Amino acid sequence: MNALLLADLTVFTLSLLVGFEVISKVPATLHTPLMSGANAVHGVVIVGVMLLAASVTTVAGYVLVLIAAAFAAMNVTGGYVVTDRMLAMFRTRKEGRR
Repeated sequence: MNALLLADLTVFTLSLLVGFEVISKVPATLHTPLMSGANAVHGVVIVGVMLLAASVTTVAGYVLVLIAAAFAAMNVTGGYVVTDRMLAMFRTRKEGRR
């Protein structure tokens, strides 16, 4: 295992721990708005996937890029769906509709 891979794994592990601590301290009433905004940020991940897709040359690389693109797209879509459902709670109901 080279030093660069070890450094990358260390940063990844520390980011998981810090992310878990930060999210676990958020009250339940703020969790949905926080996550809907954070999920929309995953559009940056899609850009990263497109940049990686341009440099991939192996079958395993293509599979990993496909999985990353699928997860990022699901996360972005889910963020917008949750945001839309939250905003629907504040819309007024029209007469005759329940």
